[in-house]
Amino acid sequence: MDASVNVSLMSAVPNPNLSEDLTRLIDQISTIIVGKRPQIRDCVACLLAGGHLLIEDVPGVGKTTLAHALSVSLGLRFSRVQFTADLMPTDLIGVSVYERSKEAFVFHPGPVFAQVLLADEINRAGPRTQSALLEAMEEQQVTIEGEARALPRPFFVIATQNPSDQLGTYALPESQLDRFLMCITLGYPDRASERELLAGMDRRDAVQQLRAVMTPEQLIAAQRAVLAVHASPALLDYLQALIAATRSGTWFVEGLSPRAGIAVLRAAKAYALLDRRTHVAPDDIQAILVQTIAHRLVPVASAGRGRAEQVRAMIEATALP
Repeated sequence: MDASVNVSLMSAVPNPNLSEDLTRLIDQISTIIVGKRPQIRDCVACLLAGGHLLIEDVPGVGKTTLAHALSVSLGLRFSRVQFTADLMPTDLIGVSVYERSKEAFVFHPGPVFAQVLLADEINRAGPRTQSALLEAMEEQQVTIEGEARALPRPFFVIATQNPSDQLGTYALPESQLDRFLMCITLGYPDRASERELLAGMDRRDAVQQLRAVMTPEQLIAAQRAVLAVHASPALLDYLQALIAATRSGTWFVEGLSPRAGIAVLRAAKAYALLDRRTHVAPDDIQAILVQTIAHRLVPVASAGRGRAEQVRAMIEATALP
């Protein structure tokens, strides 16, 4: 084998310390959000892929606690905004206030200037406030009074929303849904997990006792490692076949955008890294497809299935490479 190729292959081997750190991260959060390891893995994969996460579920199942536990475990600055009908964009991004002592306007940053922003019950705010997050999520900056202000890095939005049939909720616009790399549901705990929650200490107190298992710098290094995970031409063929299926009119009203396809690939690479592999497998694509595309698509009227079920049916009908 050529020496340069050998060096290249050696450099592609995942850092064992990084793999151990990521395992410890998932293990620690699993002590707080009991019985939901797959969903915690999705959350970590979304963060590693540099995306943002939407959690849709009924109140009280641990959405806020998950976001707080993640930020503490990574040593990231955490900010929470309770979205309400009267929340204004300036309440989120900040405002300039005239200070007489300085005889000038001084900018007071809003809660968006954090590394982990929890947008709690995002669909209880009006569309104008919901859209204030768009630039922050896509560009990692906000423009205030004509001046672009960079957000800290890493920057991760975890938004929670209640089911749309609950009172006082607004549907998120498609443009904002497309900015979320993944959408997951926690669901109710199983009987054993719920008993552990009932018998254990308060989850909020438990979060306060957590210690960081990774630093922000290590997280940024892990995000760079995701980009180095290899996707073979055959794997890309499979991904393109799935994207083409969404656009065929057989399964969904409208298909995936190129941005959504890139999001799927990044999430699959993050899954491969969590499995300590340097390449993406078709199983990675299948494992993350529902979480990454179901919230972006509307099934055709004749399907008679929900979004997730329609995605699973499409996977079954699409040949593997």
